[in-house]
Amino acid sequence: MLPEPRNWEHQFRNPKSHPPYGGQNPKSAALALCLALALTPGCLSSLVDVNVMFVDKQAALRNQVLGSYQDLSGDLLALASVRGVDEEGKPKEPPPQSDSKRRATYAMQSREFNKDDIELFKATGFVGENNEGYLTVLETDDLKKDAKYAAFVKAIVDEENADRRVIMERVIEVNETFSNADLPTVQKVFASMNRDQAKKGWMVQLDDGRWVKKD
Repeated sequence: MLPEPRNWEHQFRNPKSHPPYGGQNPKSAALALCLALALTPGCLSSLVDVNVMFVDKQAALRNQVLGSYQDLSGDLLALASVRGVDEEGKPKEPPPQSDSKRRATYAMQSREFNKDDIELFKATGFVGENNEGYLTVLETDDLKKDAKYAAFVKAIVDEENADRRVIMERVIEVNETFSNADLPTVQKVFASMNRDQAKKGWMVQLDDGRWVKKD
């Protein structure tokens, strides 16, 4: 019997459309140069330097993304803590927000609402964290036997993925060093963070495309 998610009886919103997933590695380039020069003195040192620079850049990028995401979480908490009425008991208007910030805040709220169901799907192996920062519905015998439940899982996953896309776009918008062309890079950073946060037994996709259970 398939597990019953928290929102099973919920008349959930129309799922948003599923986002499209979509130079030479500096370490590989340095290695090729070393071979071309027949490992001349100093080449190995250069390769190490390139490797350190690559790791440092990735760490800095991850910190930027994580910082922006934490800011969004803080905005959501601040919004939730705003008093609903003024001193006279009249409804109090929330502070003004830009359209993109409003969409990102809504996406954070939506993710919180779907969190329990998403974790249930991960625990049962129906859903995994892919290497593009999104969720993937995995083909399992149980889901194949229940088309209605499978459709429900897909609807929640589509909504979660759309929310993640909105959040990623907001992260790019608030970072001056990012542009829309950096979306694939930001997706990879989110994918890495999602793998790190995955619980033991959850399915995750590695950078090379392989699906494995988190140890």
